[in-house]
Amino acid sequence: MVNTNNYLLKVDGLRTYFPIKKGLLRRTAGYVKAVDGVSFGIEKGQTLGLVGESGCGKTTVARSIVRLVPATAGKVLFEQRDILSADKVELRRLRSQISLIFQDPYGSLNPRMTIGNIVGEPLKVHKRVTGSELTERVMVLLLKVGLSPDYMNRYAHEFSGGQRQRIGIARALTLKPKLIICDEPVSALDVSIQSQILNLLKDLQEEFGLTFLFIAHDLAVVEFFCNIVAVMYMGRIVEQATAQELYRNPLHPYTRALISAVPELDRPRQSRRTTLGGEVPSVLNRSPQSGVPPTGCPYQARCPRRQSDCLEQIPALKRGGNTSDEHFVACWRY
Repeated sequence: MVNTNNYLLKVDGLRTYFPIKKGLLRRTAGYVKAVDGVSFGIEKGQTLGLVGESGCGKTTVARSIVRLVPATAGKVLFEQRDILSADKVELRRLRSQISLIFQDPYGSLNPRMTIGNIVGEPLKVHKRVTGSELTERVMVLLLKVGLSPDYMNRYAHEFSGGQRQRIGIARALTLKPKLIICDEPVSALDVSIQSQILNLLKDLQEEFGLTFLFIAHDLAVVEFFCNIVAVMYMGRIVEQATAQELYRNPLHPYTRALISAVPELDRPRQSRRTTLGGEVPSVLNRSPQSGVPPTGCPYQARCPRRQSDCLEQIPALKRGGNTSDEHFVACWRY
């Protein structure tokens, strides 16, 4: 196992529950368990990909890490300092070392601000530089992401989707962060533009020694970009391994179904495609009527390989069979 001191970010037992209010007095009748015991670590300079269907809790994990939404329990250690227990002063300092790149390259940019002001805003908020030095820093950042400094006085609506995402990347680099959380950064872009943005991120990672938490649902993109891949289902990680190991030897039935759905030119593979049955069960009501029994593996209702143990309790994430020491799976068959 990797020494935990090598981790830039270590998430341990993260839980984020949202209360369900009912009745005239708005009493709490239950909880939506959006994130339910997620643990992983990212070494300095590496990229961890967090994948899964929409609604599995990927984005909530990212927002809980930086406390955009309050976590219910767990620890988030950034350079051995717990973000979740940090006071306002410490949290402000930690946040200056963590940046986010959002899914929507237009919605994440203020339409009333010029590009120069958008990219330079973090420097103003954290009082790093002012005046001509700030302008010079913004010009350098725009050049780094492949944009002309002449664009500084333009507005977001004047740019294409790919250019807007480059602006978002420039803003994320402004404070020279150590960790960048990418929340589906290329899913809203054309395929040709996706490759340009991914190559840009790789070049920036090599130049600045960046560490990425990369959230996506496109497994082809994740295979290209990430060192480690963690697969989420209903708020839990069900499998985690190196990208090479995961795509070569997926163990969890859910992971196999996701990988088999990746489009390929190899037509014979289409006959081996695994089809997921049914819909993702509702996390609002864990009952037999909703397709998820009160106990047992959350995936059992859709799993073609379920057995008696799957009905009794949720399997823990553990080393899977004869695989490498870095391959973990939450399945009773291993």
